[in-house]
Amino acid sequence: MARLLVLLNSLVLLLFGSGMFLVGANRPPAPVNVSVMNLRADSATVTWEVPEGDIIIGFSISQQRQDGHMQRFIREVNTTSRSCVLWDLEEETDYIIQVQSIGLYGESQASKKIHFRTLKKTDRFPSNSSNQDDPAVQGLDKSRHLQTGEMIIIVVVLIMWAAVIALFCRQYDIIKDNDSSNNKEKAKPSSERSTPEHHSGGLLRSKFHPSVPSINIIEV
Repeated sequence: MARLLVLLNSLVLLLFGSGMFLVGANRPPAPVNVSVMNLRADSATVTWEVPEGDIIIGFSISQQRQDGHMQRFIREVNTTSRSCVLWDLEEETDYIIQVQSIGLYGESQASKKIHFRTLKKTDRFPSNSSNQDDPAVQGLDKSRHLQTGEMIIIVVVLIMWAAVIALFCRQYDIIKDNDSSNNKEKAKPSSERSTPEHHSGGLLRSKFHPSVPSINIIEV
């Protein structure tokens, strides 16, 4: 009986160990080339790469302040993304991050620890960082230049439209004033022609008054 129990325990340990070995063998490798870019006072972007040949269905990121006061875990599945934006960071604070890949049979080992420090709110880019040469940062600069150029073009077009509208209104007022003057000139002669007939009344009144009898005076 004792030998049977020992045999059963050995069989269970063997099966459990082989299962763990299979699961461990199917776990994806740890992410490589983990880097931090687009540093800001309250955000940063983490990017990484995954070795080819492994099925990856998600990622997991551990974020921690270097002083150990805060720790955050970000986990996302059903995605093939190789980047993640960290929000709500504190300015001028040192952080440590690690990335894990999520496969069909579990998570990979954590990547190497990456240290980075957020900026001041008044800073645009870190002076001692290589992010200036990063394509993403250059793309942001180009987009800012494009936005500035588009705003200048819009302002110039609006000014031109305002000038055209002002010129149109001015021409309209001039034409309106000319029409009013012409109407006054046309109406003036007719009024002057009717005035003499009204004042003289020669066509309406006679030199003699038939109602008053004439008297002849004869001197003796």
